[in-house]
Amino acid sequence: MRKLGFALLAAVFAAPAFAADITVGVTAIVEHPALDAARDGVKDALAAEGFVDGDTIDFVYQSAQGAPATAAQIARQFVGDAVDVIVPISTPSAQAALAATKDIPIVFTAVTDPLAAELVGSLMAPGGNITGLSDMSPMAEHVALIKEITPDVKTLGVLFNPGEANSVSLVDRLKEVAGPAGIEVVEASVTKSADVQAAARSLIGKVDAIYVPTDNTVVSALEAAILVAEENDIPFYAGDTDSVNRGAIASVGFNYYDIGVQTGKVVARVLNGEAPGSIDVSFATGSDLFVNPGAAKKMGVSIPAAVIERASTVVE
Repeated sequence: MRKLGFALLAAVFAAPAFAADITVGVTAIVEHPALDAARDGVKDALAAEGFVDGDTIDFVYQSAQGAPATAAQIARQFVGDAVDVIVPISTPSAQAALAATKDIPIVFTAVTDPLAAELVGSLMAPGGNITGLSDMSPMAEHVALIKEITPDVKTLGVLFNPGEANSVSLVDRLKEVAGPAGIEVVEASVTKSADVQAAARSLIGKVDAIYVPTDNTVVSALEAAILVAEENDIPFYAGDTDSVNRGAIASVGFNYYDIGVQTGKVVARVLNGEAPGSIDVSFATGSDLFVNPGAAKKMGVSIPAAVIERASTVVE
């Protein structure tokens, strides 16, 4: 027994501790279901390609908790730690990563407009150390859905953070498609999540419905805005399908886990030796219709049967 004990003890001390040669640094501007799903998709896609966290790679995740200054600190930390690739989730995190390094490969995801955000100069073989995936929303489909469910809407309030380049691009696009549909867009801006409820209240009496694009600041405090809509019978729509699960009436959008999977495959290509600047920026694929009849009822709205019938997901 004594000899066996010494043998086991020697084996424990002889066994090398896990130390991956590859580190993937992942960061998001804030935590909310859509961005969290993208992160999980990246991790699972990497594992499917043989880059398994705790085995062949270290998958390190940090959230900036909604603060751009913190996003910049995280990016600089990743650079200081000499990670092998940085995966920023959201436009602010991608901008922080690119500002921190021109050497370490960057593969962004959930970035609406990488050109407007000045992340790349071209979508085709962007050059430098960066590429990634855009989640530009199908805005025309959003407006058409709003008109189909609530045809009397003439004024649409939009909650967004003008400090997020992606949100500015989305609001500009919303105006482009809403005008011809006979809808006036009324802006309500926020700079932090604590402002969301007050911004929503500022729209009471001014708009027939409220829309929230894939704005990280607003989505992180979505329930505060939805409460205002419920209390005042204002139909509330969202730019991402995860928000329908949280109380928005409906949305046409992407599955953010799938977006993460798409992104993870690009990260694997970079880890296998491809230069990110030689990889075209890609766009999210797939389009799901989510509806929430219960949420609609709380806002005095009945979703047409035809919309419910073609929905990919009906939130109960």
